[in-house]
Amino acid sequence: MAKAFKAKQINFMMPNRVGLLAEISAALAEAGVNIEALCAYEWEEKGAFMVIADNTAKAKRIISGMGAEDLETEDVIALEVPNRVGELRKASQKIADAGIDIYYLYTSPSKAKTATLIFKTDNDRKALKALS
Repeated sequence: MAKAFKAKQINFMMPNRVGLLAEISAALAEAGVNIEALCAYEWEEKGAFMVIADNTAKAKRIISGMGAEDLETEDVIALEVPNRVGELRKASQKIADAGIDIYYLYTSPSKAKTATLIFKTDNDRKALKALS
């Protein structure tokens, strides 16, 4: 059974360089902060990150102290689903049927029994209702 809930996501950019992800993940790990979901990519010579952590405030302080640029938090939707064929189709169809545009999605699938889908939409409140 799928479970939808709001989550806080930390968005930031840093000058891209070899080892940047290792530095960020080490700093969070040393502070005892667990990364629950992560999207990271290179954009115009910057490392762009979207992070959901088990302690948002602490993670934000650590990342800020590392010189992060454009640091902000935003609400996103996290949807825990069984890790099996068709779950993304069902979730995205519910959002589409509600007339909601998906701005982006990333996921943390695993070989385990569940996966977590992270959505940002043009109406998160309505999307959360459609998924619940």
